[in-house]
Amino acid sequence: MGDAMKRARTILYYAVLTLLGAATIFPFFWMALNSFKSEATIFSVPPRWVPDLFGGGDPFANYRIIFRDFNWARFTVNSAVVAGLSALGQVATCSLAGFAFASMRFKGRNLLFALLLGTMMIPVQSTIIPEFLIMMRIGWLDSYLPLIVPSVLVGSFGTFMFKEHFENVPPSFIDAASIDGAGAFSIYARVYLPMAGSQIATLAIIAFMNAWNDLLRPILYVSSEKWQTVTQALTQFQSQYSARWNLILTGSVLSVLPLLVLYVFLQRYIIQSSVSSGVKG
Repeated sequence: MGDAMKRARTILYYAVLTLLGAATIFPFFWMALNSFKSEATIFSVPPRWVPDLFGGGDPFANYRIIFRDFNWARFTVNSAVVAGLSALGQVATCSLAGFAFASMRFKGRNLLFALLLGTMMIPVQSTIIPEFLIMMRIGWLDSYLPLIVPSVLVGSFGTFMFKEHFENVPPSFIDAASIDGAGAFSIYARVYLPMAGSQIATLAIIAFMNAWNDLLRPILYVSSEKWQTVTQALTQFQSQYSARWNLILTGSVLSVLPLLVLYVFLQRYIIQSSVSSGVKG
């Protein structure tokens, strides 16, 4: 009886996980499926599971249109530059700040760290107006800078994550480096940073994803098509009275794919970070 109950419980667990996984994957599957349909058949009733463009038409017509007529490659490059530099900048600034809070003792350290964590509760909408005025005064509008610099300078979550990890570095490692004559930055670069691979990957993915999906700053700071990102470009397919849903869905698929590829390559580091975050000592 005990084995039967255990087997039934296992089957139930896997059934629930399968349903939750299917519910999570289905929206992306439906979005990808409709990217191969013409605009007239997307809202057909009953739904068509076989895209009409596969039936003798051009299956990649929607993809060809947004690359040819809407300069999608340029928007993708812009988003990649903004998100990539934002991720690298956050890793650099947050790891340095985490190292300082974890290994250095200075007056007001705890208060400063508490204030930094408090910024996590401040919504970006409440600071975007003074931020816009600053960017306008220094002449950064219509460039990459207002999209990258604010993301690099705001890293309370990343600083907290690196601080918690660096506090668990064995003191013997630091003592050995100090005996060899290493300074503070050398200890950070040669001892602390190489031991934080999973934290670096985790923060890089989160920062990249946040910068890639950001729409508020591109809309405020960018008016020239030369600097537009993919999220801003998606608004081109929607007007006040109509929307080209086949192109919106196609662009959405293309905007999600880089995030999926990045996660696939770095997921093992995220899992390591999740596991190690619960281990102390």
